[in-house]
Amino acid sequence: MPHASANGISLHYEIVGPAGAPVVAFAHSIGATMAMWDAQVAALAGRYRCLRYDTRGHGDSEVVAAPASVDDLADDLAGLLDALGIARAHVVGLSLGGMTGQAFALRYPDRLDRLALVATSAEMDRAAWRKRIETVTTEGYEPFIDGIMVPRWFTPGFAAEHPEVVAGFRARMMANDPRGYAACANVIATLDLLPRIKGITAPTLIIVGAEDPATPVAMSEVIRSHIPHAEMVVLPGAAHIIAVEAADRVTECLDGFLSRGARRDAPPGGAGFDDALANRTARLGGEYVSRAFSRAGEFGAPWQAFMTRIAWGDVWGDPVLPWQTRSLLTIAMMTALHREEEFKVHFRAARQNGVSDDTLRAALTQAGIYAGVPAGNAAFRWAREVMAETE
Repeated sequence: MPHASANGISLHYEIVGPAGAPVVAFAHSIGATMAMWDAQVAALAGRYRCLRYDTRGHGDSEVVAAPASVDDLADDLAGLLDALGIARAHVVGLSLGGMTGQAFALRYPDRLDRLALVATSAEMDRAAWRKRIETVTTEGYEPFIDGIMVPRWFTPGFAAEHPEVVAGFRARMMANDPRGYAACANVIATLDLLPRIKGITAPTLIIVGAEDPATPVAMSEVIRSHIPHAEMVVLPGAAHIIAVEAADRVTECLDGFLSRGARRDAPPGGAGFDDALANRTARLGGEYVSRAFSRAGEFGAPWQAFMTRIAWGDVWGDPVLPWQTRSLLTIAMMTALHREEEFKVHFRAARQNGVSDDTLRAALTQAGIYAGVPAGNAAFRWAREVMAETE
């Protein structure tokens, strides 16, 4: 994934979705990476141009040891938008990312369309975070990381059912440079947003987990009381990293909020090849796309380029239909046409990008009824073969 110079530092980012669609910028929590938004980007990138990035000192972004302020993080986001030529965006932020979003709304109101604040706060326990800075600087993450994972970031029930998810978050946090973590922890230790957020004018949605001990419901209620036009949703059974633990419900809330009044027409003119290639890679995976171009050779390369530009630029790049809807349509058509190879490609991609097995089963059942029982039998057999790959 690429890097951009923003506010004087190098930020690692990813941007996918139709070139002419509204931009949604996603900012993550302290200690995590932009991977926390996998589910939301997979679901929303068909209608929105989804931009996510690693906050300074996290993931593959530049480590800046100097203590940061919340305004610094807002300026980082503005600088990234500048580098990518984006004038306006919706902003979605979780925890530290939500603090970034609040500061961005105050510093750049003319560049913000809608603001979603997820599991965040406008003020925190400063003494506790100064202690955290001291600990991570002298001892690293070991003294506190396991207590963060469960029950603060994830409920015990979710952790028991999905230990691999918790392990992934733990590994990514351990990989973050403690200096970068400490610099961003200073943002929380010096947070001064509460007296200022009454000045936020953008439409605002607040989402919080009912079992979040890190930024509990009361903190979100304080934000809501200071932004009179803000809406607030409390999702039961979820802790702090609600974008993962309650991914479908968070995505549904975001899509409903962001889509109000948003246009759904296709952007004028054809999509550029780079955008089309990014769409194809986002849905099918970089390994598959690279292999397709490699196998095509010199003779087939023009066809791969043409097909990528038209299918993945002009068709998949049209924001009128969500990408998950396009996945289901494609799978149904490949069932009717008995195209095993393309069926498996798109069935595999649909599962990897957020379409549930229940939804896929219903789609195959309907396709089998209208395309014929033999076609349905074949589709279910191909589906089982794809599912066996991961099992």
